[in-house]
Amino acid sequence: MSIKQALISVSDKTGIVEFAHALRKLGIAILSTGGTAGLLKNAGIEVTEVSNYTGFPEMLDGRVKTLHPKIHAGILARKDVPEHEAAMEKAGIPTIDLVIVNLYPFSQTVARPDCTLQEAIENIDIGGPAMVRAAAKNYGSVTVVTDPQDYAPLLVEIKLGGEVSEAFRFRLACKAFSHTAAYDGAISNYLTSLGVSSPEGGADSQSQAMRQTFPGRFNLNFDIAQSLRYGENPHQKAAFYRDLQPVAGSLASYAQLQGKELSYNNIADADAAWECVKTFDEPACVIIKHANPCGVAVADSLLAAYKRAFATDPTSAFGGIIAFNRQLDGATAEAVAAQFVEVVIAPELTDGAREVFARRTNVRVLTVPFEAGHNAFDFKRVGGGMLVQTPDSLNIDAAELKVVTKARPTPQQLQDLLFAWRVAKFVKSNAIVFCANGRTLGVGAGQMSRVDSARIASIKARNAGLALDGSTVASDAFFPFRDGLDVVVEAGARAVIQPGGSVRDAEVIAAADEQGVAMVLTGVRHFRH
Repeated sequence: MSIKQALISVSDKTGIVEFAHALRKLGIAILSTGGTAGLLKNAGIEVTEVSNYTGFPEMLDGRVKTLHPKIHAGILARKDVPEHEAAMEKAGIPTIDLVIVNLYPFSQTVARPDCTLQEAIENIDIGGPAMVRAAAKNYGSVTVVTDPQDYAPLLVEIKLGGEVSEAFRFRLACKAFSHTAAYDGAISNYLTSLGVSSPEGGADSQSQAMRQTFPGRFNLNFDIAQSLRYGENPHQKAAFYRDLQPVAGSLASYAQLQGKELSYNNIADADAAWECVKTFDEPACVIIKHANPCGVAVADSLLAAYKRAFATDPTSAFGGIIAFNRQLDGATAEAVAAQFVEVVIAPELTDGAREVFARRTNVRVLTVPFEAGHNAFDFKRVGGGMLVQTPDSLNIDAAELKVVTKARPTPQQLQDLLFAWRVAKFVKSNAIVFCANGRTLGVGAGQMSRVDSARIASIKARNAGLALDGSTVASDAFFPFRDGLDVVVEAGARAVIQPGGSVRDAEVIAAADEQGVAMVLTGVRHFRH
């Protein structure tokens, strides 16, 4: 479909001047509105303002400018319908063959802490979505562009044959409808988070202070990143979707340097590994197997951290996911490559590390920018609905701990207790984690009974040849009875960190005093189901 006339009205002006220059060189006439028209004119580009084109001036502070039959008839007229052509000729209205529109920055506006409801309302675009939807509906005759990244491919299409292919127009139309759907979803999420009644104080009040955590109607928008070979099991289908704007430093921003295609389980486990390793300031290594840490350590170097983490449970580390929070060097890569590993994650790799893994072509190697962001919400699908919660991003420091026993933790024990507590947050409940000197010694996860998790953690340490004498222990939730505490103390633990809050706290604390063990309470738990 050839292009003779284009309409440009963009909020995001990235690359628009260069694109408009290219359109004019191709002999395409340009219509434009307000600020966009001014920008193009200042760049020396011939442009007709919409108000001059329609003969109707912009009004109501710009709220009405493109809502005119000469604009919408030009966009909606089908070139394959003779009656449409006749009607357009009779009305003296030329077609608009290309619509380049993106919308007022609503999401960016409401993300500001000082945004008022009035500002939010004024950033709800009306004419823009109407033009985008009209052009997308009429993709058979019109090309619609909502993303600056499509400017260059569109120019290639035009220059190759002088016309835009139907397949390309259809792809852009799909993208346009997704664009307006996400836009309307963001508006719905914001407004329904203010409640059902008009906010007290009127439109000039500070709406952020009135916002609820969860909107009344939750709209989610994700882009497909890749289809996966299968889900958790071969009989299940699966795909990976990214947020429209992934959180900085999240796994979704990964780049895969090499290796086989990522699987559903690879991505789930890689996320657990990455989120855990990001919580440490020192050089750290986290090894994940089936969504649980099976080895975590910090050290002066990544190589030392890896060796200590791997020694926690070499059997479970076989075929695991390994994450580092520093640039991965060649020596550490050699040690990792000596084992069977599914995925390796790091902020970056040295040339030496890349050379090592290049010899292990099946190993999936990912780089992820090391930033401390986290998702706004966590989701869990259930039959007929979805559970939504804020993320468990809370970390505890030493000043927030409450010592409840006669024995007080030593400075080293205190450091290890905090380390164990960070690891326990990423272990499936019920979670028990033995640690010492910045490394895990035994991990008990996912048991229906906390005492069973305690037993499993001590058994795994013994099987790995690791002594628990003098170790510290973290429990992700309170001990409901003293039996769990008795198990970890019998195994060798001398200091315990747990949330507290049980009706039997006094009994558990008395048991710790009876055995000369230090115990600190966090006041918060870290259930992970």
